[in-house]
Amino acid sequence: MINRSEIMETNQMIEKENLDVRTITLGISLMDCISTDLNEVCDKIYTKITTLAKDLVATGEEISKEYGIPIVNKRISLTPIALVGGAACKTPEDFVQIAKTLDKAAHAVGVNFIGGYSALVSKGMTTADRLLMESIPQALKETELICSSINVGSTRCGINMDAVRLMGDVVKQTAELTKEKDSFGCAKLVIFCNAPDDNPFMAGAFHGVTEADAIINVGVSGPGVVKKALEKARGQNFEVLCETIKKTAFKITRVGQLVAKRASEMLNVPFGIVDLSLAPTPAVGDSVAEILQEIGLEYPGAPGTTAALALLNDQVKKGGVMASSYVGGLSGAFIPVSEDQGMIDAVNAGCLTLEKLEAMTCVCSVGLDMIAIPGDTKATTISGIIADEMAIGMINQKTTACRLIPVIGKGVGEVAEFGGLLGYAPIMPVNNFGCDVFVNRTGRIPAPIHSFKN
Repeated sequence: MINRSEIMETNQMIEKENLDVRTITLGISLMDCISTDLNEVCDKIYTKITTLAKDLVATGEEISKEYGIPIVNKRISLTPIALVGGAACKTPEDFVQIAKTLDKAAHAVGVNFIGGYSALVSKGMTTADRLLMESIPQALKETELICSSINVGSTRCGINMDAVRLMGDVVKQTAELTKEKDSFGCAKLVIFCNAPDDNPFMAGAFHGVTEADAIINVGVSGPGVVKKALEKARGQNFEVLCETIKKTAFKITRVGQLVAKRASEMLNVPFGIVDLSLAPTPAVGDSVAEILQEIGLEYPGAPGTTAALALLNDQVKKGGVMASSYVGGLSGAFIPVSEDQGMIDAVNAGCLTLEKLEAMTCVCSVGLDMIAIPGDTKATTISGIIADEMAIGMINQKTTACRLIPVIGKGVGEVAEFGGLLGYAPIMPVNNFGCDVFVNRTGRIPAPIHSFKN
C-alpha cells in the first residue's frame, strides 16, 4: 500500500532538494479522428482533446495541494499525427493546419506542451510520413506548444537513412525559421531510435498505437535528492554507493506512483506508467552533473564519466522497478546540456565535448539532448551526428535520441538563451570533416544480427 506516511518522509526532499513530479501526461488516442476531410479531422481532434483533457490542469493542481508535492508540468501526448492525418493531408501545409489545431486545443485546456506531431519511419516512409516531416519547420514556427518527434530507427528494423538525411535538412530549416529566438524551434524536435510508446517527457512524447484510448503517465524527477543522499556516502565503497542510489530512487518513484494513481482516479483514466528519470533543470542543486561530481568526478567528461553514469542509471532503474509495478518511458538519467547547470559548467571548463557526450549516451536514458551547435553546421553533418546516435541505440537495444540546435548566427564561444526549464547553452564545437557521401547514400542500414530472436 502507498499511504500518506510515505509522502511525509519526503518532505525534506520536496522542500530542500528539488524533488518534484516533473509531469503528468495524458495520452490520448486520435485513431477515431481519422477522416478524408481535413476540416472534419481538425474538428474531431479539437473536440476530443478539449473533452478528455479539460480537467487535467486542475487535477494536477489539486493533487499538488493535497499532498504538498510540486507538479511542474501538465502535458498531453497524442497518436502520431502522420497516422491520423494521412488520409486527409495532401501537402505539408495540410499538416500545418492540424498542428495549429493541436496548438489551439493545448491553449484551451491550459497544458504546458502537447506532443505527438510525430512519424514512425524506422523502416520506411509513407507519403503522409514524408509530408509531415517536411511540414515540421513551418509547424514549429507557427505554433507555441507543439512538440515533434520522429523515430528513424530501431533494433528490429535498422536505421532508415533516407529519413536521417531528411531530418538533417528539417533540423536546419527549423533553426532558420526560428532564428530570431536562437533557433528555439529545434528544442521542440527530437529524432529517436527505439522510441517508447509511453514516454511522458517532452519533446519526445507520443501516444503509441498499442496504448488504450486514454492513459495517465507520470514522470518524476529528483537529481537533487540523489545528490544529497550521496553526500552521506562520501568515502564509502561501491556497494554503499549503489545501495544509497537504489534506496533513494525507490522513494522518489513511490511519490510518482502515488500521484499517478490519484490522477487516474480523479480523471477516470487508466494509469499507465511511472517514468523515474532523473531530469535536471537549470535550478541550483537540481543537476545530474552534480551527482556525477559527488560520485567522484571533477567534472562530467573526466575519465570515469561513462562508468559513473552507467552505475547511476542502473541503480536508479533497480530502485524504481521495486517501487512500482509499471515503470516505463525512458527511466534513468538524462544528460541534457542546456537544462543542467553542471553540464554547462563542464562544457565551459573544456572538460565535456560532443564526442564524450556521445560515449555517455551508450549508458544514459536518452542521448544527445539540448545541445547547441554552430549555426553554420551543414545539414549533412547534422544527419551524420543523428546517424551515429541512432546506431548506438540500434546496436545496444536501447532508446537514443538527438535534440540538436544549430543556432543561426552564432558560433563556438557564444551562448544560446532558451529560458524556463530549457535554460541556456554554450555553443559546442562540431567535427566538420565531411560525411556527405555517406549520408547521401539511399536506403537503410540493416538491423543487427542479434535482432533476429524468433
